[in-house]
Amino acid sequence: MTIPRLLVVDDDADMRSMMTQFLRQQGFIALPAASEKEIRGHLEAGRIDLILLDVMLGDENGVEICGRLRSEQDVPIILVSALSADHQRMAGYEVGADDYIAKPFNPQLLLARVRAVLLRAHRTPSLAYRRRVSVFHFGGWIYDGKRDEVLSPEGFQVALSQRETALLQVLLANPHIPLTREEIAAALDVTGDGNQPEATGRAIDVLVGRLRSKIEKNPKDPLMLRTERGTGYVFTVDVSVKGN
Repeated sequence: MTIPRLLVVDDDADMRSMMTQFLRQQGFIALPAASEKEIRGHLEAGRIDLILLDVMLGDENGVEICGRLRSEQDVPIILVSALSADHQRMAGYEVGADDYIAKPFNPQLLLARVRAVLLRAHRTPSLAYRRRVSVFHFGGWIYDGKRDEVLSPEGFQVALSQRETALLQVLLANPHIPLTREEIAAALDVTGDGNQPEATGRAIDVLVGRLRSKIEKNPKDPLMLRTERGTGYVFTVDVSVKGN
């Protein structure tokens, strides 16, 4: 249940803000950037699952940036441009772009293309990950995904509901990353139909409270699942993952 982290690269502040806000509303973690330097800063700072890269970045060329990035790593890249002739699209594909979207575009089309590229990029690794990795250690606690068991630091098994377990899985996949209630709700909405019980901010607060009552020594003063003022919640402990 890792929430995809997208990098929106555009030198137009209004377009960058519009795309970032739209993708956040769809449940993604969307981060803004305006130059190759900022792209590399984000890549060095943490996981990026997909880059939406404008072709015309002031004095910089998005196609050339795409080529340099592709020579170094496999992060999926979707080029976005007002230049939509066949030879311009081919230039993008030749340097390794995963897709090419012409401006102006329908936001829903952008969303569909993003989801399609993420699905192609992560289907096999995600399945392999679930087969190989099953035990998470955090703050003295252990979550065994294969057995679906949670053990306290004292070695006692703690019973979680299905929804509490799902929330814990989201947190374990995104440690130290502030998550909005909308991002959490989207990650819990595994069917993508928007009809899950935890679809509102208040419902997320209630679910967080229930999980805190199970894993925190003092749920009223939590040390692991903290409230991030102005954002939502953040899982503040290191998470290590081990195989069977």
